[in-house]
Amino acid sequence: GEDVKPFTPEKAKELVMSLQQPAVFCNMVGNWPALHWNAKYLSAVLDGKTIQFRLGLKTVDLAPQFETQCSYVEATLEEFLAWSCEQPPCLSGPFSCYEYSKYWAYADYKYIARIFEDKPEIFQDIRWSDFGFPGRSGKESTLWIGSEGANTPCHLDSYGCNLVLQVQGRKRWHLFPPGDTSFLYPTRIPYEESSIFSKVSVANPDLKHFPEFRNATAHVVTLSPGQVLFVPRHWWHYVESIDPITVSINSWIELDEDHEARVEEAITRTLVCAIKSAENPSDGDLWLNPTEVEATSHEINLQYLNEAVSAYFRCQKAGVPGQARPSSVAAEQRTSPSRKRKKREVGCEPEDCRSLTQELGFSTFQAEKLQKIPFGPHLIQVLPQAQETSLMRVTAVESDGSDLLRENEGGHFGKLHCTRKQLVMSNDYGMPAHQMGTDGSPNASQTALSTNDLLDCLVNPRVISLVARLLLERTRV
Repeated sequence: GEDVKPFTPEKAKELVMSLQQPAVFCNMVGNWPALHWNAKYLSAVLDGKTIQFRLGLKTVDLAPQFETQCSYVEATLEEFLAWSCEQPPCLSGPFSCYEYSKYWAYADYKYIARIFEDKPEIFQDIRWSDFGFPGRSGKESTLWIGSEGANTPCHLDSYGCNLVLQVQGRKRWHLFPPGDTSFLYPTRIPYEESSIFSKVSVANPDLKHFPEFRNATAHVVTLSPGQVLFVPRHWWHYVESIDPITVSINSWIELDEDHEARVEEAITRTLVCAIKSAENPSDGDLWLNPTEVEATSHEINLQYLNEAVSAYFRCQKAGVPGQARPSSVAAEQRTSPSRKRKKREVGCEPEDCRSLTQELGFSTFQAEKLQKIPFGPHLIQVLPQAQETSLMRVTAVESDGSDLLRENEGGHFGKLHCTRKQLVMSNDYGMPAHQMGTDGSPNASQTALSTNDLLDCLVNPRVISLVARLLLERTRV
């Protein structure tokens, strides 16, 4: 029956806490009412309520299409569905300036607690308690509704791990391990707390400017309705909708390590805001992501830093063996209007606060745990891309006939670094032609370093991690 699940809540949580790589849970949500949350159903529930959509071009450029470069409209789901079907009403509605064949639309990061605040009973349609997180429902979850081509730029989340339920349509996930961070060319511009973006356009990488991306190992999976993807802590991901309409629901799970990550984020915010605010605003550099309301003052940022450090030491002092679980502070912060992901959770549960270590390899203990993980038809590894085809051929998924990993017939899954002809212009990314040498490389005598160049070095994740540890050592003394 649909109530019989392959893993108990206790076992599912043990797996979530043990997995060091992405994996897909199958046959775990068959009795969730949220499986009926397709866009048409949600349109009826919202009953004319407008939500914000982000619009971007379907053309795949050599540079990522960050949120600062997108357009935004307020529209109802009914208007979105009419536009995606190219029906006449959309010719005069909020989407009238955006031709469907050229644009995609994405209602992303919509807090269910906010958009359904007048219908709290709907929160119970989502039952993360089946994964060992009692009390976690739609109130602690986020909704994503997109058209074909809608995507999220490649990034990693500073806090927590991620459970993602696919409800309607399919999404393709490109994931990269934490050890590939230097190959992804991390940047904090545009700045958003909790998100470290990649300069690489994963769907069409510019290997002339980012040659190290060749060394990155993509783990690719196509997520189908009824399946739940687990994204481990600090795994990079680029996500794209590949069907006409997609609906997803996710929840970020707080982890012990988030306490130190909050210190790192506080340091980053202080540096970025101080340095970018010193620039001439007439330069027109859209450095603040639309999800950040404003650049906070130096005084507020220092206050946040001190609060994050204090919370870290309170948790160390508590010294209770750690268990990842949602805190009331975290839930409240996630639903505040000015925060997008897992922001500013400086409250402290009595948990063990382990530092960020061993991201580049498994310990012996972790390796032993990995060997005991029951991979099979109910829990499928997301393997490196080179192994993807063989996995697709040997794995039989027994989940309502849905196909988890589809072999692409048009070559879209091809190795990102060798299947596309790269078109590189001499003045990509604002590099004037007169500053390029005869071999196409920058002319050292004429190249001027920008503020963003400086910040890419100052707030590089490795640098910030070291600074955070030095700061914590100083405070401890």
